[in-house]
Amino acid sequence: MRRREVIAGLAGTVGLPLAVRAQHRATAAVGLLSSVAFETRREQVAAFLRGLNESGFVAGQNVGIEYRSADNQVERLPALAADLVNRGVNVIVTIGGDIPIRVAKAATATTPIVFVSGGDPVRNGFVASLNRPGGNLTGINFLVNLLVAKRLELLHEVTPAGAPIGVLVNPKNPNAGSGINDARTAAQALGRKLVVVEAASEADIDAAFAALAKEKVGAVMVEADPFFLARLQQILPLATAQELPAVYSFREFAFAGGLMSYGSSLADAYRQAGIYGGRILKGEKPADLPVQQSTKVELIINLTTAKALGLTFPLSLLGRADEVIE
Repeated sequence: MRRREVIAGLAGTVGLPLAVRAQHRATAAVGLLSSVAFETRREQVAAFLRGLNESGFVAGQNVGIEYRSADNQVERLPALAADLVNRGVNVIVTIGGDIPIRVAKAATATTPIVFVSGGDPVRNGFVASLNRPGGNLTGINFLVNLLVAKRLELLHEVTPAGAPIGVLVNPKNPNAGSGINDARTAAQALGRKLVVVEAASEADIDAAFAALAKEKVGAVMVEADPFFLARLQQILPLATAQELPAVYSFREFAFAGGLMSYGSSLADAYRQAGIYGGRILKGEKPADLPVQQSTKVELIINLTTAKALGLTFPLSLLGRADEVIE
């Protein structure tokens, strides 16, 4: 089972099979603990490996990578984390939200852990403070809720002012509550009605979009959540079928046919996590490594989708885009 889990998690992921085949030659080991399938995080994993390279570590040469994915079945995470600890990896790096961070923290008080999180690491109990983490965890914090208002503004610019805007959230996400509050505040300032729908399963997503259709929303904002990214191929056709302009938090949606995305660069965050992983492999302690803030934010616009929806983006907005897909 363990071997199949690793191979399944690596299928089609850039650079990973070589790392796995060469692990026996490595002198150090990094465990990647993910709540989602690695095939949905190819860009982030590749960025992490680049960060390791910047620190002097090359997968398959002087460091081995142990891949463990729960494939959206979070109940499997404790066993996967325990396996990494038992194998004696030198550092664990978490992927896919705050749940694997909590699981890794519960699994070990000694193995260094590097996290990538959009939540508040102090409020969530991961570290004592941002400047002095104080335990065996440190990591990279990227912007999430601070971008909610801007995503709503983007939809407001390109959709009819009178139509309600839908917001898709995952109620199981610890940051969902504060994100909804921020969305409501922003919607009120824009004079837009907000329709919040929740989804924590595949069936929930279908029901949520049915509810949005019933409410006759004019657009939808899909909040930042690893589960939604993993269900990209389900969400995009539902938005297309309803001809809903949508803004997403992850760039993968825009490149797969979504109207636009505005969110933190996860590739930048995971590259920084790779650098931290390398520094720990060289002997630095997580307690002495401040939590870093990844501030790189990207706006991606898909003009092909805009044309299909009959939308026109203002030139000023196109000029602000980091990438325009035509």
